[in-house]
Amino acid sequence: MDIFGVVTFLGGLALFFYGMCLMEECLVKFAGGKLERMLERLTASPFQGVLVGTVMTALIQSSSAVTVMVVGLVDSGMMSL
Repeated sequence: MDIFGVVTFLGGLALFFYGMCLMEECLVKFAGGKLERMLERLTASPFQGVLVGTVMTALIQSSSAVTVMVVGLVDSGMMSL
């Protein structure tokens, strides 16, 4: 791997982390209490949480995107693991 590949990789990683931080801030600002209450209701039991995660992954068709959203929601304090 040459220097251009390393710089490209680091730039992509930086953009990914910036997007995660931006998503977290926007979730807290715009969704706030409503989204938190809805997530609490939908994931009241572990079975419901797995079911909601499976359905969301099927709808979005990207487990990576769902994982990123879950990490953002947990990081913002809207959801607990």
